[in-house]
Amino acid sequence: MADHARNAAIWYADDGYDPDAKGMNGRRVAGASFLKGFFRHADVAEFVSLSHGSKGAEGFAKHLKSATTRDIPHRAALIGAPLKMAPVETLYFPAPNYAAECWKRQHFGMAAYSICGVTHTTATQAVMQGFHDLRAAPQAPWDAVICTSKAVHTATLRNIELADEHLRQRFGQVPPRPLMPVIPLGINCDDFAHDAKARARLRKRMNWKADDIVVATLSRLLPYGKFDPAPLFIALERAQAQLPKGKRLHFLACGIYADDYSQKAFEDSAKALMPSVSYTHLDGADATARSETLSGADIFTFPIDNIQETFGLAPIEAMAAGLPVITSDWDGMRDTVTEDVGIRIPTQTVGPRHTRPEAWRYHHGGLSYAQYGNNLSAMTEINLPALTEAIVTLAKDKTKRKAMGKAGQKRALDVYDWANIIPRMQDLWSEQSAMRRAHAKATQQAPRPMPMAPAPTDLFQSYPTKIANPGVCWAVATGNGTALSQILTARRHVKIGQMFEKPDTLHRVLDAIQAAGDTGTDAQAVAQALNLNPLTVERAWLFFLKYGLIEVKNPG
Repeated sequence: MADHARNAAIWYADDGYDPDAKGMNGRRVAGASFLKGFFRHADVAEFVSLSHGSKGAEGFAKHLKSATTRDIPHRAALIGAPLKMAPVETLYFPAPNYAAECWKRQHFGMAAYSICGVTHTTATQAVMQGFHDLRAAPQAPWDAVICTSKAVHTATLRNIELADEHLRQRFGQVPPRPLMPVIPLGINCDDFAHDAKARARLRKRMNWKADDIVVATLSRLLPYGKFDPAPLFIALERAQAQLPKGKRLHFLACGIYADDYSQKAFEDSAKALMPSVSYTHLDGADATARSETLSGADIFTFPIDNIQETFGLAPIEAMAAGLPVITSDWDGMRDTVTEDVGIRIPTQTVGPRHTRPEAWRYHHGGLSYAQYGNNLSAMTEINLPALTEAIVTLAKDKTKRKAMGKAGQKRALDVYDWANIIPRMQDLWSEQSAMRRAHAKATQQAPRPMPMAPAPTDLFQSYPTKIANPGVCWAVATGNGTALSQILTARRHVKIGQMFEKPDTLHRVLDAIQAAGDTGTDAQAVAQALNLNPLTVERAWLFFLKYGLIEVKNPG
């Protein structure tokens, strides 16, 4: 039987997992891929979703139905009632900045369950601020932030160190940090298998000869947020000049232009900087186009020079398709692209003193995120001679291309298929559960008030003349259910939504008071008779007093 400690409830909203509905970006593509892999490979007794309502639960169920035929049930819980995830003990959140989830958990106590987030882009102001907020929140040592590469682990650790330095200087101490394991993103390798028909179809449509070399990328075509295409185009033009006569290079960009600026930057740069190399764009939102790109190309390139990137799924997808890859020696590609599967091109940039102006201007709004990334990209070199040499080397050597492609397929399947990544995530969740259980056994930690969400009548207790005592008071009914319905209709309490108590509960409580007759009753007695929480009855009691449906009477 599957161990509940190795399962996690998946915090679900379409924005984190549905690129088709919410727009194509790396975070959503990775989220959709994770769900598919989780549904296929997780060793669990049930799938548990945590969402804001029925729409989220339906979205999760839709992903489940399309991903697998495994006979594993789905159970939906609401974000407002996270303890309903039990017996599952960990909440999986699809981002690293989950401070708000720590505060929600505080309502039930820090040891109520564990939380596990995952890094995607870590360069945004929201995420950098989020790590500080996480450290200042009731984050526990049994929580985790999965870092998808060694480089992003180093960056995340530095972000947390800076937050801790501030908190320690201001308050004298900091709490234990979350677990920060390096677990890469995965892919479903069979989704990217080479398709000979797709290759033939594309190359015939483009009129590319069998001996022509197609260099492709699969990316958001965002010069200020992914990579500057100009250096790549310069290298391609230089490489074309070094190839034997008759061997042609073509560049294929499969992706989505973020805006007119991006389209012009790619297309104008191609025209100006590589006149000897053809430029073709295919729509990255089209699954057929993506398949044609990975099957029709001879070399895959991903020359990232932007801090927006943290891992790089596309090179692994290309490896699964059997393509040799040329990438920049940058963040996650240092882990994924080994010398047997591709070539990493050296990069260099300036030091911290040089980029403090960008930090300050981005922080106070003087730079947009696009300008921030673009400025830093402009000060990052991908070695042009090495990039040119890599293109020439692979373009000339078909045997080397095939050997790298075959090694890449094996590496993608052995290391990065979700079949291998999901068990590592489950091991982490089990470790988190063990730490939390040990703490809970050693010490009992009661829920604490949340400073940003205090009970309103605690915060505003100085406003009224008095606060009602528990049990409220003895009262008799002066109105009936008809009068209650009239008030609810006239005041339109139901129309505004999210009433403080359900109308049916109010009617039951009023009926119980009315049944007590002229003798009257108190809230405690009504709660006991109706098997309701006394707090629920006392809330109703004040509502009835507000509208004159009951009146205070001394007992006996």
